[in-house]
Amino acid sequence: MARLAAIDIGSNAIRLRIVDVDPPALGAFGAGRDPALAAGSTGAPRFHPFRDVHADRASVRLGHDVFTKGRLESGVIGAACEALRRFRTAMDAAKVDRYRAVATSAAREAQNGDLFAERAAREAGVHVEVIEGIEEARLVQLAVRERVPLGGRTALLVDIGGGSTELTLLRGREAIFSRSLPVGTVRMVETFLEDRRPMDAGHRRLIEEYVDRVMVEAMREIVELLGQGSGVDLLVGTGGNIETLADLCPVPSPSADGRAIDVGAMSRLLDEMAAKTPEERAQIYGLRPDRADTIVPAATVLGRVARAFAQPLIVAPGVGLKEGVLVDLAHAHFLGPDFRGETAAVSDACTRLGRRYHFDEQHGALVARFAERLFDDLAPRHRLDQRDRILLRAAALLHDVGDFVRYEGHHKHSHYIIIHSDLMGLTPEERAIVANIARYHRKSPPSMDHDNFRALSRDARAKVKAMAAILRVADALDREHRAKVTAVSGRIEGDTLVLEVQGAEDRALEEWTVVAKAGMLRDAFGLEVRMVDATPRSLPPPAAA
Repeated sequence: MARLAAIDIGSNAIRLRIVDVDPPALGAFGAGRDPALAAGSTGAPRFHPFRDVHADRASVRLGHDVFTKGRLESGVIGAACEALRRFRTAMDAAKVDRYRAVATSAAREAQNGDLFAERAAREAGVHVEVIEGIEEARLVQLAVRERVPLGGRTALLVDIGGGSTELTLLRGREAIFSRSLPVGTVRMVETFLEDRRPMDAGHRRLIEEYVDRVMVEAMREIVELLGQGSGVDLLVGTGGNIETLADLCPVPSPSADGRAIDVGAMSRLLDEMAAKTPEERAQIYGLRPDRADTIVPAATVLGRVARAFAQPLIVAPGVGLKEGVLVDLAHAHFLGPDFRGETAAVSDACTRLGRRYHFDEQHGALVARFAERLFDDLAPRHRLDQRDRILLRAAALLHDVGDFVRYEGHHKHSHYIIIHSDLMGLTPEERAIVANIARYHRKSPPSMDHDNFRALSRDARAKVKAMAAILRVADALDREHRAKVTAVSGRIEGDTLVLEVQGAEDRALEEWTVVAKAGMLRDAFGLEVRMVDATPRSLPPPAAA
């Protein structure tokens, strides 16, 4: 058994949940720890249900003024730190084994978000991790998959928070699309509804148009991914407002997937609520003050999505970000790192991004395979870990994605595309490392004169130098994008890396390019490069007797 804690520092409130969780059932993670197999064909939870030990909520609106003025107010930071001190005391009393505190859109968009994280550590003893929207989406996805038996259905997850809305499209248990959008309930209240009056028809249209405009591109991509004639089998909503709407607008008969919102009833309720002040909503519908003003924007977002995909109900599984954090913590506690699963998830995210920009997928995959093999063979020299191997693979897959912009300078364009894209499974620092590895797969080596390289930490710069050196050689082995080299392996002999190469006989250009691009490898590892042919040759037929 493990005692775990999750702290969700949202734009509208701060929440703590402490639970006890048992290890997964025997054999649940067999067959190579395939997560899909772990869930079973019925979608049963991978872990026994969490047993609550303690829960707390602080009504601290961290997003107040952030979305209009760009900064966290000093008084709000102080209130948040006071809540976190209380949470820290509760976690210490409960003797939690692991915890994770995540802050979302208000903290990541605030100019002084780092100050909040510093004060939380100093004043409350809580390490706060400011996460990106794509990480929010990943964690919510974990929670939903644990609770809802998706089977082979196509499900659209809509997580509505105070500052952002995350859309994730699942096909079975695989995420095929995920996007974080700046459509949040507190953001809309602060921007459009701060006067706290009833909403007239003009304000209703304003909010609906704002939601539609921000979401239009993502919705178009989802429709394209679904394909002509296909639709969404299941619409799943998460977030505090969704739970309240499920109480106020339940479906007439229970859904096989659990609690659900009747979309028609929600539309009628929205008309009623919009005509009232937040104070009147709180009194009539029994809402907390910090829910009474945000529920109308939440219902607007949810209604627009439901209408776009013709969904009469929205499943409300009662989970959210903090439950996803707990599932993630449970995986880490009982199972340790799952590098195989992480590699697959990051590779899928990179492939989806590459296809958006029409990259040479076959070349990227081949270079990634070469780079991984060289990474393994050079392990005695670089002493990097398996997580770094995942970053190298990501950079190898995407190193030429900048060709979409222009071939000349495409390494710089690749850096720009990667650094500004959502890649599920990578932290912002890791994405910066991947972007820089791709940036230096050709032309000039890393230099402190380059802003993108200088912005990295010292440790990250060292990783970029080592892995960009490997990527240069791997890319050179497929110089013409014609797969003339089919396999490579390396062995270290003294101060020389001997590359054993297999493939077509006509590969002189590839071999010349490897030698020409080996300078960074020599600088990074102190190794010269020598190539030998390891291609199996057919034996000549035996001589006639």
